[in-house]
Amino acid sequence: MQIGSLIRRAAQQFKNLPCLTEGDSTLSFADFDAATNRLGNTLLAIGLEPGDRVAVMLPNSIDCLIVYYALAKAGLVRVGLNTRDSLEDHRYKAAESGSRAVIHDVSDFSSSEGEFVIDRQRLGQMIADGDGAPCVVDREMEAPLRLGFTGGTTGKPKAVTLTTRGELSELSAFLTDLVPDIRQGDHFLHAAPIAHASGAFFLPALCRGAHSLIMPKFNAEEFVQLAAATQASLTFLVPTMLAMILETPGIDEADLRFRRIAYGASPISPRLLERAEARFGKVFAQSYGQAESPMVITCLKPEDHDRIGSCGRPFTIAEVAVLDDEDRLLPAGETGEICVRGPQLMARYWNRPEATAEAMRDGWLHTGDLGRMDEDGFFYLLDRKNDMLISGGFNVYPREVEDVLMACDGVVEAAVVGLPDDKWGDRVHAVVAGRSDLDPEAILAWAREHLAGYKRPKGMEIWPELPKSAANKILRRRIREIITERETDKEKEV
Repeated sequence: MQIGSLIRRAAQQFKNLPCLTEGDSTLSFADFDAATNRLGNTLLAIGLEPGDRVAVMLPNSIDCLIVYYALAKAGLVRVGLNTRDSLEDHRYKAAESGSRAVIHDVSDFSSSEGEFVIDRQRLGQMIADGDGAPCVVDREMEAPLRLGFTGGTTGKPKAVTLTTRGELSELSAFLTDLVPDIRQGDHFLHAAPIAHASGAFFLPALCRGAHSLIMPKFNAEEFVQLAAATQASLTFLVPTMLAMILETPGIDEADLRFRRIAYGASPISPRLLERAEARFGKVFAQSYGQAESPMVITCLKPEDHDRIGSCGRPFTIAEVAVLDDEDRLLPAGETGEICVRGPQLMARYWNRPEATAEAMRDGWLHTGDLGRMDEDGFFYLLDRKNDMLISGGFNVYPREVEDVLMACDGVVEAAVVGLPDDKWGDRVHAVVAGRSDLDPEAILAWAREHLAGYKRPKGMEIWPELPKSAANKILRRRIREIITERETDKEKEV
């Protein structure tokens, strides 16, 4: 099975039904099939060859999805770039992947960035004027389909080789566990970046005949308005987006009819989930994954959300276990590293055999996440192995402290980092963002009430917002750097 075959079959089955809408523009399933044929054929005609990497940096748009699936049809390898990244990040990823072509929507890219540099105007011409014959270039199931990138929360992002085998496995997992009842007549609202997690929901929608609605950029008020106007039935959000939506004026009165809200990309606090379920009902499904196992490790279904703090049970196609530092299986209740195996996994890191060997041992992907499994097979994430703090000889998991801080009224985002301290080893320090009237002393008092002494932040700061990656993950590393640099500068002044 090829990805292009799914597009052709959807065109045959759903014909002129709406497939994609962005603003006032709508493409039918037949239109989408035709547009991807024209672009795929043109990319091959200008000199690109199957297997070549093509970096794509486009905002949420119909054009973005046409490019993604034209590349799939043409046997080309997509290198996804997120518009939230810096130009330096884009150049690094294009170079790291060896991209021959760059398709972009910015003025800063020049002809030096690749052999073929295609701006938005030229892209439109290629989509409109290309050869309309079916574009069919089959690739081996294990050959690269696209290159993703790790989050870069601990260093430079690594390119992850993802295959047709993995893409079809992810599709199967979504349709089996995450959005099993998506169907013709549904409207899926894409508000999160298509270049990241939201794009993973397009193929399930296409295969089932659902209509994908695209927001070029997320805005909480506009999201509520569009969801109400279209009676959107499904969406994907990251917890920060959900928190912003719940703070939107008029949210309680809006006529919203979501049947399924998938979420992921970062942990959700119990308090935020409680507020969200009070507004939307039992419609939430959590997906836990990472770049090396995109979106598919565990799934917490709506009916299981009484398991506070759990990231769910393994997807049907995934095997998940907790291993110790010697790669030995740990029993229920013991804390170790979450590991996963299954057909959805990456093939390898691109051109990094040592990193591949370290992450993939005995068939298991070692996620770098600490967690445990309970007696019923539900998994619980504690934190990244590299983020665990040791304060006064005790292990402190930042996420546990962050969850408590997020439960304090008015706090929308929280990050906990360890700062070097002669007495404590790691000094627990918190940074939060939220409503304009936040009081750090009140938040510290809340923490004293709800946390053991060694877990309580010794310091508290309120920032307008917390630094995040292009995938909307809070960058604890960057927060620690900012605070450390500031304290170093103060010491120099004394």
